[in-house]
Amino acid sequence: MDVSMTLWVLTIVGLCALIAVDFFIGRKPHDVSIKEAGIWTVVWIVLAALFGIGLLIAGESQASGEFFAGFITEKSLSVDNLFVFILIMAKFSVPTHLQQRVLLFGVLIALVLRAIFIAAGAAIIASFSWVFYIFGAFLIYTAWKLIQEARSDEEDEEFEENRLLKSIEKKFGVADRYHGTKLFIVEHGKKIMTPLLVVMLAIGMTDVLFAMDSIPAIFGLTQDPYIVFTANAFALMGLRQLYFLIGGLLKKLVHLSYGLSVILGFIGVKLVLHALHENGVHVPEISIPVSLGVICGVLVITTITSLIASKKQEEREAAEAAQKDSIEA
Repeated sequence: MDVSMTLWVLTIVGLCALIAVDFFIGRKPHDVSIKEAGIWTVVWIVLAALFGIGLLIAGESQASGEFFAGFITEKSLSVDNLFVFILIMAKFSVPTHLQQRVLLFGVLIALVLRAIFIAAGAAIIASFSWVFYIFGAFLIYTAWKLIQEARSDEEDEEFEENRLLKSIEKKFGVADRYHGTKLFIVEHGKKIMTPLLVVMLAIGMTDVLFAMDSIPAIFGLTQDPYIVFTANAFALMGLRQLYFLIGGLLKKLVHLSYGLSVILGFIGVKLVLHALHENGVHVPEISIPVSLGVICGVLVITTITSLIASKKQEEREAAEAAQKDSIEA
């Protein structure tokens, strides 16, 4: 897709305007209701759909298909990231009325850092076609690792701060309690961070780690930096509302890791085939419609099997509890 500098500027300005509206509406800290989260989740999905349809109307059918495939993939990977966000919120005991502010700034940090990753990835791909082999192998390895983690049946571990975050805390110091929406306060004549800023940095840094598999994954669907960026932007900006909407349902998606592993493995194979094709080897290439069908199909099947498995587990637990109560009686 031939993207002019004017279109890039208009797109970034448009996204900034949407972020500003989102911030203005949620500027006052409050507990986010299911209704509010649901409405805004639908709004962001509709905006993403309109963007993809707009590409189609503009005659960019290939770019439109790539955007939808990339957006759905990034969105599904983002849902998995919400598990870690929940751990971070619990680790720092973030008050419920401040959680939306944490997620907003955390996602903005992640969006800026991902833009840098995307620019670097596009430059590397343009110069070295063999990087597709590395991306493909990495995604296949990540898929295998996800399956291993899913089969381990380990309980969620407590979130541990990385060295960079710990060094920042040590350098600036951290207040012992939250001070509303303030990021810095002055204590004993020294300017120190509040826990709110620490949590924002933790969310942003953690999401950058998630980008290590999501960025190669979307480059496996499209090599157009414009599509990669916009798909990531729309997927990330709706993440805050999605956190409040399905936070209680995440535990029911017991097969999500298996579904994501299939998707990442599929895209990894697609990347390797593409690399072989670029090197003159006659191998079949997987089209965007096929990719979109596989991604959507896997997510639908994963969701259905997860809900069935969760329901059976709840029924077993209810039966065991009833039996225990009857014995004690």
